[in-house]
Amino acid sequence: MTWLLKMEFKRSKRVGGILLQEISQILLRDIKDPRIGFATLTGIEVSDDLKYAKVFVSILGEEDEKTNALKGLQSASGFIRRELGSRIRLRSIPELIFKIDTSLEHGAYINKILEDLNRKKSA
Repeated sequence: MTWLLKMEFKRSKRVGGILLQEISQILLRDIKDPRIGFATLTGIEVSDDLKYAKVFVSILGEEDEKTNALKGLQSASGFIRRELGSRIRLRSIPELIFKIDTSLEHGAYINKILEDLNRKKSA
């Protein structure tokens, strides 16, 4: 039982929560890149050594808009890291790797399938 509590409060998870909050504030207030548009941060995975952070982003729009937004985020990652360095006291700020999160779209797809099945059942 004690190992479960230790895993739940790993440093990488605590740092990940702080990073996610700060990155979302930076995107909201400081990034002016029009490519980023409607990007929502959905999660973060920070490596145990705090050197890398995968930031998962949900982006509204067509496929080309998503790739442009991802390129915009990747090009802004240096600026975001500098801002994080001034806001958070860490020995080194993790390298940011932005990934598109498709879980919302996948959930909507599964929901549509379930609704179609329910309609066929009741018909």
